[in-house]
Amino acid sequence: MTVADTDVLIDFLAGAEPAAEWVAAELERGSLLTTVITRFELLSGARNSRQENSIRQLLAAVPALELDHEAADKAAEVRRSLDRSGASIGMADSLIAGIVLVHSGEFLTRNRRHFERVPGLRLAERK
Repeated sequence: MTVADTDVLIDFLAGAEPAAEWVAAELERGSLLTTVITRFELLSGARNSRQENSIRQLLAAVPALELDHEAADKAAEVRRSLDRSGASIGMADSLIAGIVLVHSGEFLTRNRRHFERVPGLRLAERK
């Protein structure tokens, strides 16, 4: 299972490579998911009804993993650990990382420098 981050889904919508190609390939395989946090980020960033419609069409094809108790607990653990080491990634990204870790997903993001700080988080490699 591949879980897409906000940045690669924005790139897909804009047709920006290489992320657009990655997302398209995962959509074709039927193995692409995202998180409810990314869903929120995408929808809250829509600047007009045309963008919102495009985002909603994409989200209809990409199921979102929920933030449940287990994922919230894992996210809190990630955040505390990174904060203590001085390598914080912020609340939203901690929540996303917690969700992906609980579901043992492979995370598709352009923000590798940021997310490689999270122990155990598998980052997707270009196929």
